[in-house]
This record gives sequence, structure tokens and C-alpha cells, in this order.
Amino acid sequence: MPSPGTLFECVVNISEGRDRSVIDAIASAGGDNLLDLHSDAEHHRSVLTLGGPLGAVEAAARAVATVSVATIDIRMHAGVHPRRGAVDVVPFVPLGTSAPEGEEWCGALSARDRFADWAGSELGVPCFLYGPERTLPDIRRHAFSSLTPDSGPPGPHPTAGATAVGVRPVLVAYNVWIADRTGGAPADVLSLARELAAGLRGPSVRSLGLPLPTGAQVSCNLIDPSGASIAKVYDTVSAGARAHGYPEVRAELVGLVPSAALLAVPRPRWAEMDLGEDRTIEYRMVERAGPAAAG
Repeated sequence: MPSPGTLFECVVNISEGRDRSVIDAIASAGGDNLLDLHSDAEHHRSVLTLGGPLGAVEAAARAVATVSVATIDIRMHAGVHPRRGAVDVVPFVPLGTSAPEGEEWCGALSARDRFADWAGSELGVPCFLYGPERTLPDIRRHAFSSLTPDSGPPGPHPTAGATAVGVRPVLVAYNVWIADRTGGAPADVLSLARELAAGLRGPSVRSLGLPLPTGAQVSCNLIDPSGASIAKVYDTVSAGARAHGYPEVRAELVGLVPSAALLAVPRPRWAEMDLGEDRTIEYRMVERAGPAAAG
């Protein structure tokens, strides 16, 4: 078991990004363990970052999931981001290590399995596990075809769909929006976003090109922030967009960033890249713990 002082994240992705009353009710369920809330109307998705000791994080994740399943109907959902369920993704993240080994990693794996068993039995939501067994993209592609649920019923919940429950190291979710002021065909800027996303994709980066009403977006998960800097992602998309006649881009950090990834970006560029010290996991953990924890 991890030591009592070990801290964890659980970054719950829900399929609601537009109804403020629903989002607020779900966020309220996270209680004092809610470190950050990010909502996106185009993705029709919200990301809740929960943090703290493992037991508290598990309890908060269950509370968030309970309210989400009760209030979100996936049948009514339409957004540009891929999704399988009302509570779409629930990863447990050990903050003391980035390697799949040791007490912290084992603790996160156990929390993952407990959550999946609980959601399957108590909420009736089928859960697919990711981590050592398979990746999240594997679940996106193969759930209910070549993959059967690891817990819960064999088919999707009628209103809540299915949930991917995982364990992973810290990652950075980062988007770059390409604004289309050219008056050209929407397919042109989307094609460019997909081309740029494909060029970024690799062992350290998962990326998609997604359509938006006023352009397109390169949506990225930096699954190894030490191997793919935020600045490289931003600069690659920005340069590619300018080269094709789209000079206006906007960065968007989704959730929180580890301080090491922030400090890899020159401070004068933080505002341009939607970064800041108060957007780090470490800052929010200290803020949550209160003045005594800060020393």
C-alpha cells in the first residue's frame, strides 16, 4: 500500500460541457478534492481534476460518477470529442512516480480496479480497464466488438454508456485552435489540423484534428511531457497554420500541468501558451491543503 502521505490525481472526463447547472452539480460532488474544472462546449465535455490522498480521491471520484450517471443522458450527446459514456474516462494517477512500478503505481492500479467493480455493480455501467493491459485508444476502437467489459453488464448502460477506467502517469492535455478567417471551405482547415496532428503523433504524443464552427483544433495528450514539450506542440501547429494562410491560433491547457512541464517553457511565453504557475498540479495541491502545508 502507498504511504499515507502519497498523493494521487483522478482526472474524470464527463460528457457534459454546456449545461452549467449540471456541470456545477457534478463539480460540487468532488468536494474539497476538486483541484480544477475545465468545460468545453464544442467538445461537450468537462474535465474534473481531483487530487489528494488515495482514499479521499477514490471517494470523490465515486461521488462525481454517481451524480454524472444520474444527470447525463449520453443518447442526447453531440460533441466533437470521441466518447463512450456519460462518465467517459476515469484515470488514477500516482503523483510520486512516473514509472509503472512501486507502491504508488500498485495503489493506483488497486484504486482503478475497485472503481471499475463499484461502477459496474452499483451504477450498472460497464467498465473497460486500461493501463498495463491496453491503451485508451484500444478501448475507443474495440469496446463492445473485440473487447468485452472488464466489469459490469455486457452491454452499454441505457443512458450512461460505458466508462474507461485506467491508471497512467501524469500527462498534459493541450489543444491548439486554428481560427479560419479565410472564408474557405471548412474541410480545408480541418484537413490541415488532421495533417498537423498526424505529424505530432508519436510515442510521447497522442493527437487528433477536430472540427470547430470557426476553424479546427489540434487536440493533444502529451503522455510523456518530458519527451514532448508544450512549446514544441504549440510552435509546430502555429508554424503549420501560418504556412497555409491561417495566422490566428490559440492555445488551451485542459486541466493542470506538472511544474516540470511548465518550467520547460520560457516564462515570457506562458501567457501566449495559456500557462501559469497557478495552473500547476503542485500549486493547486498546496492551495487545497491550506497555509499550513505551504510552510
